[in-house]
Amino acid sequence: MKKDQTSIILDSIADGVFTVDLEWRITTFNKAAEQITGIRRKEALGRNCWEVFRANICERQCALKKTMETGNSILNQSIYIVNAKGDRLPISISTALLKDEDGRVIGGVETFRDLTLVEELRKELKGKNTFLDIVSKNREMHRLFFILEQVSRSDSTVLIQGESGTGKELFARAFHSLSSRSKGPFVIVNLGAFPESLAESELFGYTAGAFTDARKDRPGRISAAEGGTLFLDEIGDLPPNIQVKLLRILQERTYEPLGSNKTIHADIRIVAATNRDLESLVKKGAFREDLFYRVNVVKLILPPLRDRKEDIPLLADHFMKRFNKLNGKDIVGISREALSLLMAYDFPGNVRELENIIEYATVLCNEVYIGTKHLPDNLKPAKPKPESRALRPEVSKKMQWRDLEGKFIIETLKENNWNRKATAQVLGVGRQTLWRKMKSLNIKLP
Repeated sequence: MKKDQTSIILDSIADGVFTVDLEWRITTFNKAAEQITGIRRKEALGRNCWEVFRANICERQCALKKTMETGNSILNQSIYIVNAKGDRLPISISTALLKDEDGRVIGGVETFRDLTLVEELRKELKGKNTFLDIVSKNREMHRLFFILEQVSRSDSTVLIQGESGTGKELFARAFHSLSSRSKGPFVIVNLGAFPESLAESELFGYTAGAFTDARKDRPGRISAAEGGTLFLDEIGDLPPNIQVKLLRILQERTYEPLGSNKTIHADIRIVAATNRDLESLVKKGAFREDLFYRVNVVKLILPPLRDRKEDIPLLADHFMKRFNKLNGKDIVGISREALSLLMAYDFPGNVRELENIIEYATVLCNEVYIGTKHLPDNLKPAKPKPESRALRPEVSKKMQWRDLEGKFIIETLKENNWNRKATAQVLGVGRQTLWRKMKSLNIKLP
């Protein structure tokens, strides 16, 4: 085929295409490549490809170099390049070898597709699943978002219940941010962190001479929260003698510092949180019943991560991007195998544990994708003993993924009352794709 005919064909393709010789000089650069990069053809030809693209993998893991060294093509790998304006663009690349008539390698070819629109749509979708730094697409969590938005407009006391690591502090911050007190202070008091002897003085403050080492007046956390929100974390650990004083704060909005007879008015909104069952503590006599009713005006119960597993991919991606920035990494995503291990895990430490796992993986990973080798050992299945007749690893992995995928689809169907259209939207796939998946996994509608 003549050279000018090849150029016409390449220029008619919507994807960017360029070729290099064995010295990495660009020999072909089509019209789409010009449009995507903002670099004119005559400026690109003859230059080294890394000078033109300035991609995040050029220095460490050049895909075209890998193909030319191994002979293996790469298909649809997501990376970022920097265009002529200095903007960072997401693209998808594929690579292959260029050979002459005798089969000798004379260079390489790379095609790339602009994913800017896809990225914008993905961000828009993510925005729908993000509420003031709380990331979720779970139906129950979205119901709590609605309650949070309505209640934050009032000064009502709020009780947030949930296991450790479910995001109680994030919800408390959201209540403060949406309230009329948002310009005031947000003060956190972890009641489980103070011994009983210090809890009273930390909360209410003290005057000079109140006890041996009290040489001058010191305001407490209630005073520090004036005009804002006081977040009492682990309120179930509050000592009985201080429960009476807190009850007075809730009833009358007044208190007295330790060692003082002066009554002070407290202009604060109280948000409390606990990972304990306060009602059972009331029955045992460990928590005052009247205080419980004062605290329990609006109660939100946060579901554990094991009950909203559809959030795991969303949260993992959210944390990966955050730690990318903190650690100067350019990790594109999490591999399918690594994600299957995360989906199979029950996360006793909830969202906080997932965050720690992704931070660990991001620090270890120097590749494009986080793989199973970057995850902590406790997430990995135990290796079968030599004498056992276990399935081959690749077969076992495939079955594990099918089981997880099937379970995930069934759970999503249940959450959407077995509505295929709604389920497909939540999963981000077409209805026909979902139907084929259900058929291959033998999932039947009730």
